[in-house]
Amino acid sequence: MEVQGKIKMIGETQTFGSNGFRKRELVVTTEEQYPQHILVEFVQDKTDLLNSYQVGQAVKVNINLRGRDWVNPQGETKYFNSIQGWRIEAAQTAEAGNMPPVAPTEAFEPATNLKEEDHDDLPF
Repeated sequence: MEVQGKIKMIGETQTFGSNGFRKRELVVTTEEQYPQHILVEFVQDKTDLLNSYQVGQAVKVNINLRGRDWVNPQGETKYFNSIQGWRIEAAQTAEAGNMPPVAPTEAFEPATNLKEEDHDDLPF
């Protein structure tokens, strides 16, 4: 799966516990009718992937959805989801720039060779 949009925020690398677990957060704002601010976590060695990106840059992020459960002290099971990034690349902002130029449209005149009996040959 992937998320595409502009970088809104890049967090600092955080280190947790004695085992040195590392996490870094990235927020990508999608570019659609109702933009979404998607929080993506990069963990361990993947945190370094964000070093060469900056706020405002258009990116494509490959993600995995992660889910886990946790039993609280009262014995209730809670479920948590996270979005984990594993690759990021600059997005092509001008995809049309790779396409050949389109010839200008010419003015067309309406057809005049229509017969009255031809109007009903449509299949619907």
